[in-house]
Amino acid sequence: MFVDNSEELAQNKLLLLYIIDKSPKPLTNAEITEFVLDNNYMNFFLVQQFLSELVETNFLKYSDENEKNYYILLNKGKLTLEYFDNRIPKDIKDDIDKKLKIKKIEIMREKQIRGSYIKKNDKEYVVTLKLVEGDTTLFNIDLNVANINQAKLICDNWKKNPDSIYQDILDSIIKLR
Repeated sequence: MFVDNSEELAQNKLLLLYIIDKSPKPLTNAEITEFVLDNNYMNFFLVQQFLSELVETNFLKYSDENEKNYYILLNKGKLTLEYFDNRIPKDIKDDIDKKLKIKKIEIMREKQIRGSYIKKNDKEYVVTLKLVEGDTTLFNIDLNVANINQAKLICDNWKKNPDSIYQDILDSIIKLR
């Protein structure tokens, strides 16, 4: 459970720096922890200990942005990672790069599927659903709904299953009766 030697300790801290550096977006504590645990790189307690130590020693900064706390790689961390990059086994770096590339594709997909709502008045919300590919809007619809729960549900469903919803709407519109 605990790190047996200084080499392993250094490698684990470098691994965290590497993940944060290569991530396509800033990562929260929960996202880093989930990534590390899912891939069996180290246990929960070590992740928390090492992240805390990396912040205390100014390798990382814990930043509050958009009501979420993210880790940011500081210059000292970047230089250390560049200098000791060879201490992280190549197969682990390749595995991390592959998984972060998949994550990047998921993030890009999320940016293309947009669902939002605004309060129109006390009894009405306007939900906007969009499907965007590059610079082209493929689908855009505004819906008036009675309450915030409906607005949230519609946005959540849209983000989870846009292809099916889009196809159902398209089929309904072009269906001959």
